[in-house]
Amino acid sequence: MLTFALVHPAAHAAEGVEITQAHLEPTDEGYKLSATFAFDLNRGLEDAIARGIPLYFTTEVEITRPRWYWFDERAINASQTIRISYNVLTRQYRAAITGSLQQNFNSLEDALSLIRRPSRWLVAEKGSLKSDATYNVAVHMGLDVAQLPKPFQVNALNNSDWRLASDWKVFNFKIGFK
Repeated sequence: MLTFALVHPAAHAAEGVEITQAHLEPTDEGYKLSATFAFDLNRGLEDAIARGIPLYFTTEVEITRPRWYWFDERAINASQTIRISYNVLTRQYRAAITGSLQQNFNSLEDALSLIRRPSRWLVAEKGSLKSDATYNVAVHMGLDVAQLPKPFQVNALNNSDWRLASDWKVFNFKIGFK
């Protein structure tokens, strides 16, 4: 249990986010993660956004292949970050997926829907996973306090309002012959 806590430090302090569904889908490009998260922002986080502080939500995926003779083989580590911010002048919320989509919303709830039901994203290129193998897939999502401005990072360490994360959801994924 101690080694799991060191590898996955957020596993013991998860609050507020539930992964309601997660699975991998094979596509022509590779394997895409489809996931749905359930959570509500507490008053402290809503106030932070309203004051112009962007919040960063990061989804992490680890794909490992169990081996009987040694430690599990780490096949894939992938992450995606979505930033939500509020523009006081335009009175709009902006959600941005790192490296791609940026979209404006009229309400915070609409912006949060992009985090709660993110579009499927490519976590493993075609051919990066061995055919006819079973993999363990672990998914985690939470507020990434490391990307906050420095004064808020210090506050986040001492304030439970800033701890918003899920437990690691682990499931098996079997790849058939190609």
